[in-house]
Amino acid sequence: MRLVGTSAFGIRLPIINPGDDLVDLVAEHVLRWAEGSGTSLSPDDVVAVTESMVAKAERNFIDISDIAADVRAKFPSGEVGLVYPMLSRNRFLNILKGIAAGVEKLHILLSYPHDEVGNPVMDINKMDEVEDFFNLRLMRDYDTLVSAADFREVAGAYKLPFTGVDYVELYKSVAPHISIYFSNDPRSILELTPHVLVGEIHNRFRTKKRLEKAGAQTVYTLSDIMNKSVNGSGFNEKYGVLGSNLSTDTKLKMFPNDADGFVKKLQNRFNELAGVSPEVMVYGDGAFKDPVCGIWELADPVVSPGHTPRLAGQPSEIKMKLVADTAFSQLAGSEKQDAVRNLIKEKEKNPQSFREGTTPRIYADLLGSLADLVSGSGDKGTPVVLIRGYFDNYASD
Repeated sequence: MRLVGTSAFGIRLPIINPGDDLVDLVAEHVLRWAEGSGTSLSPDDVVAVTESMVAKAERNFIDISDIAADVRAKFPSGEVGLVYPMLSRNRFLNILKGIAAGVEKLHILLSYPHDEVGNPVMDINKMDEVEDFFNLRLMRDYDTLVSAADFREVAGAYKLPFTGVDYVELYKSVAPHISIYFSNDPRSILELTPHVLVGEIHNRFRTKKRLEKAGAQTVYTLSDIMNKSVNGSGFNEKYGVLGSNLSTDTKLKMFPNDADGFVKKLQNRFNELAGVSPEVMVYGDGAFKDPVCGIWELADPVVSPGHTPRLAGQPSEIKMKLVADTAFSQLAGSEKQDAVRNLIKEKEKNPQSFREGTTPRIYADLLGSLADLVSGSGDKGTPVVLIRGYFDNYASD
């Protein structure tokens, strides 16, 4: 029996500059690692490249002024209600600066007790008091919208743990024409303006439909902002500014615009250099939730904006601990091991006949989460992750 199953290796690259040939750099360094390790690539290996490097090589950058121009064109009224933006300096502050620069009046609606991905705006222990306050206001004034001042009179001022940032104050300080409100009903923004920009990531399409049904005149999502080039800027056709990151005080690095094209080129390059075509993917945030602070890590619109076709599939697995303790509970030692291995081999012949597997998620989400944990977001310097043995199982030789 082979003693090692899945393994992941962070591969270091030189510092990437805009316009670099990332395909050649990744292929060269992965193959150099394989040669130095006395091994060779396999078609079952997965080469994962962080989206940040792909976007940088694409020169996919935008300026705050580009966002302002796009917002101004989409909201000629000059007044916008921004619904449920993420609380993040890295992910949203420059986007907010651009939105504010493109309008004369900006109403920001925040949800409570946290934003869409779990960043809190209040102490959860005060939730009962806040809910009582909202319910009383609704009964008295038929009003679901609460100003930041009234909200904080009940909930108190709050700084995000770990960073110590008060996001209400930070966002309000971006421009004098910004006002902030709280409500867990996105349609409440229509009490202020019929022109709405949905700031959510994963719930954006449902919220947009609800607003349109409630009578909003103009509704866009962040995936509609910078989905085309403005004055020669970068852009992302599918996701707009979603998935973008702080680059400088005035610039943002976009989510890669042609991740699928990059993946195909890199797979072909491996085939040219080594005669093998491993699976390839571009990955961003992993899809997991921090158990301490409760923040959902997935601030990108998807885990993987581009990957080879096989990675769109789902694992078909047997729950080993379940069958070992039930169907083969009377066996022990090598006899039990052989029985489990034989059952796995039967599953491989007819995977649809086995239903007691793991939670059905696609390979790209699982592998992207693994790669994100391996590479991290700090100074490890490993924007490429080589994953081996992922498609093996207990019955593999």
